[in-house]
Amino acid sequence: MMSGLEAALAEASSPSWAQRVRAGRDLASLVDVPTAAEALVGLLLDVEDTAVTRQTAEALARVGTVAAVRLIALAVAEADDNQADWLQTGVHDALVGADGVANVAAACANLARDQEDAVRRAAANISAWADDTGRCPGSTCL
Repeated sequence: MMSGLEAALAEASSPSWAQRVRAGRDLASLVDVPTAAEALVGLLLDVEDTAVTRQTAEALARVGTVAAVRLIALAVAEADDNQADWLQTGVHDALVGADGVANVAAACANLARDQEDAVRRAAANISAWADDTGRCPGSTCL
């Protein structure tokens, strides 16, 4: 019998977008596990379906830890414009009407001192997204 981690990792490479979305949600709470983190970055940069990108970003933003936001930043640093738009939408989805804006903003402030320049730049972008979300009631900014 597979563990929850093993099952989620298997779903992360599934041809089914719905299973990959489920994997993103399931793995989000396991960002400190290296194999989960690696799979999550792959899901954030999913080239086959934007729903996977969006919902994985949302799940990680809801977790709101430095490790979770760092994975989003890693993906933002590598994303093309379309992927970056869906990453932003996922972060926005998580933060609208939630208390998570403060968590994401704090994580971004921490990541401003990250060793990797690309992570620092991407964290600044994510911080701006969180700032915009905090000023936008409902979905009026979309």
